[in-house]
Amino acid sequence: MKKLTAEFIGTFALVFCGTGAIIINEQSNGAVTHVGIAITFGFIVMSMIYALGNISGAHINPAVSIAFTVAGRFPLKNLLPYIVSQLAGAIAASAILKLLFPVNELLGTTVPAGSAMQSFVLEGILTFFLMLVIINVATGSKEQGMFAGLAIGSVVLLEAMFAGPICGASMNPARSLGPAIVSGHLENIWIYLAAPVIGATCAVPVWKYLAAKPSIS
Repeated sequence: MKKLTAEFIGTFALVFCGTGAIIINEQSNGAVTHVGIAITFGFIVMSMIYALGNISGAHINPAVSIAFTVAGRFPLKNLLPYIVSQLAGAIAASAILKLLFPVNELLGTTVPAGSAMQSFVLEGILTFFLMLVIINVATGSKEQGMFAGLAIGSVVLLEAMFAGPICGASMNPARSLGPAIVSGHLENIWIYLAAPVIGATCAVPVWKYLAAKPSIS
């Protein structure tokens, strides 16, 4: 239960702060700015990794949990409880933001600026890179452990910075599903459920290939 509570809190914080920055930017006529939104997402991910990583691993992302399971580094029996906790945290955060900002229509819902396929491909590639970093720094030496939060948060910030205006740079089914359910805008949700999972899963065989020790003949 401690692990599930940590995943709930971590995903709640991610959605509350990240989509909250989007909402407040809209409400304040751009006071936060796009750069500020990207920084908010990166910093809250980094902070939650440092705060909760030693408890639950701080996945705070169903795509990450699925990829870790595929990689054999996360028990299959824990996958569904983790995903439920993550989705519950995201929905709870969006519900509170709805109470705080009832006139906001989208509540930070990820919406493609161009075609659906454009955002689908972008989300897949972005999550591939994110997962490749996560799976390499999430475990290992103490030095890696110390800098894992900084590395992962930086990737989130970087990708949100340049791709956010086009696809939303969600890279996280929970982050997209929470606002979509509460706001009622589910039109494009399939993009943000499927693409991150595919992208994160595709990172696993690449990581295994790169990490494999060469055989001595």
